[in-house]
Amino acid sequence: MALPIKLTPKNLTAPLGHEKCENYLLFRFETSLGDGLRAFLYFAGLAYCFIGLSAITNRFFRSMENVVKHSRKVVVTDPVTKVQTVRHEKVWNYAVADIALLAFGTSFPQISLATIDAIRNIGSLYAGGLGPGTLVGSAAFDLFPIHAVCVVVPKAGELKKISDIGVWLVGLCWSFWAYVWLYIILKVWTPDVVTLWESLLTVLQYGLLLLHAYAQDKRLPYLSLPFVRSDRPLEWVPEEPSPHEHGKLAEDYSDLHQDADLTGNDTVDIQSIHSGDVTGAYQALPANEDNSLAEPAQGRRRVNNVNFLSVWRKQFVHALMFGSHKSNNIFVRWARVVWHLVLLPWRVLFAFVPPYHVAHGWIAFICCLCFISGIAYVVTKLSDLISCVTGINPYVIALTALAAGTSWPDLWASKIAAERQTTADSAIANITCSNSVNIYVGIGIPWLIDTTYNFFAYREPLRIQDAGELSFSLLMFLATSAGCIAVLVIRRLVFGAELGGPRVWAWVTSVYFMLLWLIFVILSSIKVSGFI
Repeated sequence: MALPIKLTPKNLTAPLGHEKCENYLLFRFETSLGDGLRAFLYFAGLAYCFIGLSAITNRFFRSMENVVKHSRKVVVTDPVTKVQTVRHEKVWNYAVADIALLAFGTSFPQISLATIDAIRNIGSLYAGGLGPGTLVGSAAFDLFPIHAVCVVVPKAGELKKISDIGVWLVGLCWSFWAYVWLYIILKVWTPDVVTLWESLLTVLQYGLLLLHAYAQDKRLPYLSLPFVRSDRPLEWVPEEPSPHEHGKLAEDYSDLHQDADLTGNDTVDIQSIHSGDVTGAYQALPANEDNSLAEPAQGRRRVNNVNFLSVWRKQFVHALMFGSHKSNNIFVRWARVVWHLVLLPWRVLFAFVPPYHVAHGWIAFICCLCFISGIAYVVTKLSDLISCVTGINPYVIALTALAAGTSWPDLWASKIAAERQTTADSAIANITCSNSVNIYVGIGIPWLIDTTYNFFAYREPLRIQDAGELSFSLLMFLATSAGCIAVLVIRRLVFGAELGGPRVWAWVTSVYFMLLWLIFVILSSIKVSGFI
């Protein structure tokens, strides 16, 4: 097949007198509106999509909890007494679940956006700019603002440290290597282009990350770092009474559990995925000394008797209902009413997700991913229109607005982990693992799609039109992230923990992390705009 005649040029920031944008989102009359009004409407639509991502995150994490809590029956026979013991063991390993489900799930908005951008770009010799820019910007948002939030989440004087340094170092090393690897591809091996084999190697490294994390968690010889796991409790989430403990005992467990997700309480206990809980949202199952789980016979019988169609119907009922929060302040009440009306379309739409107790949560898990992909597609369209109307470089939009908006699940997950867990493992591990997933999957798969097509159709590699800007952003990220990790190490040496501690120093650390993020964003945006 012949090469396409017209190649996509480098998209620089347009001058103030840029041509009128003739593209539109839904209706052609949008083009008759003023550029200022159109930009405002498209930015408002982008913000509303980010609200939708926040709304679907609750259901996504609930379904993920049920996937990870899945256990299998194991029969152990005593070699001496021949007595058989039946117990239930978790199917998922802690470290693998954190990377394969938690980190992958929180990064799925960025992954979807990059993949959709790549699919739309099939047939062009140039890669799209939204995907890589969003993922690099998301990595910076994960590392700096999310750390800034997590470090001040613990109560004054409370310290939360990483208990498994080995697993954290594995995730950190793979995270740093991911961005070094990306720079090698763009500037060392094949400058400004990506080949099929480079993209394939990028994706395969995600599998190596999973294997290395599993080996470190299991302390396999020759494959793990010589760090001893210490101070990690058996249940990573402290036992907490169920909020329905004093409610109507005749209510079905599943109805109660589902209600917790659909009423006014928007906080999701995502870290119960580590608790081994099968019968309640917060209660931890009793565990044997070998970390196997006792069989929840009564809870299983109750769940099996649940009418899932009835639960599904109640999802729509609860989507239309106001929360039970009471306040004497009229402004607070009206604010809750307005916020409920804003969320109402999303709540009704996401009520179509099946109850997350069906098939161990896999059906709800997949449905949530489909909804997230749909929202990501709308986000890509709005981003194109904003760039077209305002003349702002798409890479700048991806690096700032898209990166911050699509990283909301990461922020939510790490914040809840810092609040609920007795250690800082998952709060910080989610950040480093998400950054690894962003490169190996979020950039690797879209590039694999485009390079595969170009290889067989044109026998040409994929050209990166913003390779110089992307490489500069990578160098800035590596430099600023070194400053972030250095402060975490200093806090471990001085205070004995990465999160919490004296309130003043926690806020000083938080402000420092935010300054690092601003430095990264400002310098990267200036570079893209051609000022440096």
